[in-house]
Amino acid sequence: MKCSKTDGGIVFKGVRDFDLRQTLDCGQSFRWEELDDGGFVGVAFGREVTVRLSGDDFYIFGGRYEDEGLWSDYFDLDLDYSIIKSELSSLSAVLKEAAEYAPGIRILRQEPWEALCSFIISQNNNIPRIKGIIKRMCECFGEKTPDGGYTFPSADVLAPLSPEELAPLRSGFRAKYLIDAAQRVSCGEIDLSQIEKMPIDRARQSLMKIKGVGPKVAECALLYGMHRLECFPMDVWMKRAMQALLPELTADSLGQYAGIAQQYIFHYSRMHPELFDD
Repeated sequence: MKCSKTDGGIVFKGVRDFDLRQTLDCGQSFRWEELDDGGFVGVAFGREVTVRLSGDDFYIFGGRYEDEGLWSDYFDLDLDYSIIKSELSSLSAVLKEAAEYAPGIRILRQEPWEALCSFIISQNNNIPRIKGIIKRMCECFGEKTPDGGYTFPSADVLAPLSPEELAPLRSGFRAKYLIDAAQRVSCGEIDLSQIEKMPIDRARQSLMKIKGVGPKVAECALLYGMHRLECFPMDVWMKRAMQALLPELTADSLGQYAGIAQQYIFHYSRMHPELFDD
């Protein structure tokens, strides 16, 4: 895979096993909006870009050539998903079908603080509302980008605020959890860069010191914000999906790529509700 400059941005050539809608609209990230032409516009790491796929060519308009490594990491372009799909498919015929249903999903390597906040907000929520809360948070407390977007507010910005000051976000009970997370990260009690390197059980326990962060939110923060691919977020929906579709498998039996398997299962189940009709 090669990266080169193109008009208005950069292009990665030879990108396979990648679908923008499957990756950016599957519930792992909430700051991407689809355009009429099938591209997506979003903000990541303080940079607003538009992304499009044309065959095996992946264009990032607004992306700088010197940020090649950042975007390659963010979209996980260096990981060979064809090998992973083959390994996971060998475990179960149902898992093979789920992987073939959405073969272009990749796990984004998001900024850890943004991922943590996003999944605190995600509790008892749906994707449109999550997107709305995060959009309002960035507009109220982020910084404006040169292209007119907004950065995700830092922990230092949110830490001094009160739940009342977060009222315009309409985040409800989650406001106090966001503030607790910001205060712990801002003062250094929670060091996300260190948690990223910890043994997985210790990393989970460290994140769950934050008010409102239970096992599922911690698992999501680790998987989507720290690229801990062994993590397997489990909520009521996923428990139901595993019991119905893969009763012989557990998160542990899915191995080092359990998080990728989870995305295949989650997406497949979400798109086939008839499988769960009583």
